[in-house]
Amino acid sequence: MLRSALRRGASSARSLKSQGFSRFSTVAEASPARVRNLIGGELLESRSETSIDVINPATQEVVSRVPLTTDEEFKAAVSAAKKAFPKWKNTPVTSRQRVMLKLQELIRRDMDKLAMNITTEQGKTLKDAQGDVFRGLEVVEHACGMATLQMGEYVSNVSSGIDTYSIREPLGVCAGICPFNFPAMIPLMVFPMAVTCGNTFILKPSEKDPGASMMLAELAMEAGLPDGVLNIVHGTHDTVNNICDDEDIKAISFVGSNPAGMHIYARATAKGKRVQSNMGAKNHAVIMPDAGAEATLNALVAAGFGAAGQRCMALSTAVFVGGSKPWEEELTKRASALKVNAGVEPGTDLGPVISKQAKDRICSLIQSGIESGARIVLDGRNIVVPGYKDGNFVGPTILSDVTNDMECYKFQTGGNFWSSSPLHAG
Repeated sequence: MLRSALRRGASSARSLKSQGFSRFSTVAEASPARVRNLIGGELLESRSETSIDVINPATQEVVSRVPLTTDEEFKAAVSAAKKAFPKWKNTPVTSRQRVMLKLQELIRRDMDKLAMNITTEQGKTLKDAQGDVFRGLEVVEHACGMATLQMGEYVSNVSSGIDTYSIREPLGVCAGICPFNFPAMIPLMVFPMAVTCGNTFILKPSEKDPGASMMLAELAMEAGLPDGVLNIVHGTHDTVNNICDDEDIKAISFVGSNPAGMHIYARATAKGKRVQSNMGAKNHAVIMPDAGAEATLNALVAAGFGAAGQRCMALSTAVFVGGSKPWEEELTKRASALKVNAGVEPGTDLGPVISKQAKDRICSLIQSGIESGARIVLDGRNIVVPGYKDGNFVGPTILSDVTNDMECYKFQTGGNFWSSSPLHAG
């Protein structure tokens, strides 16, 4: 049996709260801990010999190590979810709602702990991290009304002697594949709704910042979620492919990049699964000549540089109809005033980006824009943050295209902003 072959955690989730800190958290450990899988309500240390370091983007310290879940362990997680499904499916929806009511209470209680974990692993400011948790909390609150959401429909006498009705039923084992940029919000977008509908769930957090998912799993079990209803596995491509291929998994929710999303959608739908694939996005702004200056500048700075640009709602392109020169000086002034520092430091506006590779990519894109003829208005590539010399910091950067005033360029940002030159109407 797999469970007898694996080294168990010192205690189950039911006894974690008596230990003074979360066994799921990757912040409280004195030395880098190896993150465990959650299978059938038990924390099980993976037998995999390969792991990935979870690195604090501001300090380069190793926070924890994530195992690449083995095929055997993955199958055990799916088996646990499948085994838990019949009983959970037949649990009254009001009882399932009650778990969510308790979960939202516990998330509020541990909001600061969750935010600190997110800032430590992902790098965003504490304020942004609290917003990350709060947005996920709103979904949990929505799940508390599942009884109404699951109501079917009935139409009598739709034809002579014929009535029609529809009912909503859970699918079975579902799965969620999460990105790095919202370590709490995305897991909370997927598993609370799924399990409150009566499904069981396999969650794969990002290998870059799994701590928040593990802490949320602890809270869900403390709230009364039965063993096996929520399971967590770790890894990269192989784990994702296992989720796509396993015949017992009926549906997948994904949030992440375009290449990964297209791969998951194609591979999983070919196996007959339901898939919702929310893929990468960036936004454009069009500024008309009569736009209000104060509101526009505030919006551009917040959207362009907030969360270090690491979100799908980040603004990467601005088109100034009639000319950008009137806006450039004040936009540059406000961008320059943003405080770049570690997310735990008071007053920080921009934290580090997730990895050295991300920073290098951003810097190479900036250089590519310059080599293509763009004028650099504000350069944040060589920013130095006192006390955090090894951090993955990129300051606010503004480029203006001066090669063709009728063309608009898009710049994939990560703490950077691309401003186009004038785009004339007509």
